[in-house]
Amino acid sequence: MPLLITLLAILILLILITRFKVNPFITLLIVSGFVGIASGMPLDKIVDSIKEGMGGTLGFIAIVLALGTMLGKMMAESGGAERIARTLINLFGEKNVHWAMMFVAFIVGIPVFFQVGFVLLIPLVFTIARQTGMSLLKIGIPLIAGLSIVHGIVPPHPAAMAAVDIFQADVGKTIVYSILVGLPSAIVAGPLYGSWISKRIKTSISSELAAQLAEPKQDRELPGFGITVFTILLPVILMLGATIADVTLPKEHAVRVWADFIGNPITSLLIATVISFWTLGFARGFNKDDILKFTNDCLAPTATILLVIGAGGAFNKVLLNSGVGDYIADLATASAISPIFLGWLIAALIRVATGSATVSMMTAAGIVAPIAQQMPGVSPELLVLATGAGSLILSHVNDSGFWLIKEYFNMSVQDTLKSWTVMETILSVTAIILIMGLSLII
Repeated sequence: MPLLITLLAILILLILITRFKVNPFITLLIVSGFVGIASGMPLDKIVDSIKEGMGGTLGFIAIVLALGTMLGKMMAESGGAERIARTLINLFGEKNVHWAMMFVAFIVGIPVFFQVGFVLLIPLVFTIARQTGMSLLKIGIPLIAGLSIVHGIVPPHPAAMAAVDIFQADVGKTIVYSILVGLPSAIVAGPLYGSWISKRIKTSISSELAAQLAEPKQDRELPGFGITVFTILLPVILMLGATIADVTLPKEHAVRVWADFIGNPITSLLIATVISFWTLGFARGFNKDDILKFTNDCLAPTATILLVIGAGGAFNKVLLNSGVGDYIADLATASAISPIFLGWLIAALIRVATGSATVSMMTAAGIVAPIAQQMPGVSPELLVLATGAGSLILSHVNDSGFWLIKEYFNMSVQDTLKSWTVMETILSVTAIILIMGLSLII
């Protein structure tokens, strides 16, 4: 019965989102209540579990998301992303510009959402395509592959950070493993697949988008490459420093205590965001009113994803408090299925059905977390990566990202399925193969 309740809850979630187009936030709250009632929890305990799960999740994620969004906004307004792109293109050369775009996306995508990074860099793709005569897809597919894999598995992205919290994983280790998995996956799905598919799909920039995005709207002095990269990567550097201190120093050592405080995701992102106000703000000629406007304006679009993540945390807490999670954990522990593969599979199935990477990752993490707790030796960091990789697979017409790519690249639905959908699937499958390989070592 507990297993049946969970499966039925997931089925209800999928039907409400896909068939009846109910908002994912509302849907997750509904299925949380259903699991609690069907499993016999006291009614007041159900409400308390929802509040506790949502509050506990957002208490951490809301701060990370807000600071990361502000840092991304400073990059966009200052021209920092454009500086990184130009420098790497000069290093790689015009013939290898598609490789440069993948690395640009991988770096720029660390502190920003996929949609933000895409809109921020797509004008550069259009400009390069017009200047070089190279296929739009040959340049564009590596770009979106780099952005997508980073968005799915690399902290401090919100869903990945939420999974880190659910699985109690180490942030520094997760970042290291995500880079080891993410770069090869982006190479296979980006420059390699992009070069192949671009010979089979012909597309061109729409005249409307070309007029708006292919040429810069104004001349401006761009920030330096070094200071831009330093500002973007500062949170990652501080988090990795905390991990190194944890490995090399005793727990009570003053340096380790300070390294853990500074390397905490919240502290490190706060430090980087404040520093960006100078390096990408005042130093670029913006005044305090400009920076205030940037930081205020960029927060509104984060409301939806915050609510979905919070509701996912509520669903997770109800599963744990109802005892359903413990039953599934006992059942899975007795089976031969790897929790890492199970996390990827659950996330993949929900992603295909709902189109939401966030919903699929949060739901999979909530189901798999109790299993992992019963199986010592399973790396929580690899579980984060596995659920993230599963949440990327087979993006199609129920995903807003599908239509974003279709419109910007001026493709038909069929060609978008052949390019974007296949690319996302290659990313996901390549990543889980690499993750399973790492699990044999770690």
